[in-house]
Amino acid sequence: MNAEKRALETNWWGLTIRGIAAILFGIAAVFWPHLTLTTLVILFSAWVLIDGIVRIVSGLVGIGNQRHWFLTLVMGLVELGVGVYLIRHQSITFATLILLIAFTLIIVGVIEVVTAFTILATVTSKTLSVIWGLAATLAGIALLFQPESAGVAFVWILGLYALIAGPVLIATSVDARRLLDETAGRKK
Repeated sequence: MNAEKRALETNWWGLTIRGIAAILFGIAAVFWPHLTLTTLVILFSAWVLIDGIVRIVSGLVGIGNQRHWFLTLVMGLVELGVGVYLIRHQSITFATLILLIAFTLIIVGVIEVVTAFTILATVTSKTLSVIWGLAATLAGIALLFQPESAGVAFVWILGLYALIAGPVLIATSVDARRLLDETAGRKK
């Protein structure tokens, strides 16, 4: 059994969980744009905490089985750190929240694009990872360089990113599961 197949077996479920969390956050942000700052901090914190914990588990399970376990683990630790910081400091300023979210999205985006071109094997998973990575990077840059468009526009940018990332994560999970099923079918 090759390393990529072992990685898919251990991580496809994590992509689904992360996708569902992103979609739920995106729906709340897009359809409830007049969130108070504290509510937005709590919702975003919950999203990055779930995403970070799943990435950390995937990274730890992938030690020895995956080539990218370290990137997964580092990204999970970054997200966990941001989530914990935001939960502990719910009264942060809007500017600080924008910076934290923007830098988190840019880091996630860059890692996803690098992963797509260096690690992933299927065309579908590469394409989805690039789409997700570019969406994260562009959303982060938009937030970073347009802080004056705060308020509802900020929440919509973040929500739309989550609504793109969620289905991409779930589609990647379905593709990984399909690849596993095909591989299992060939062995019979």
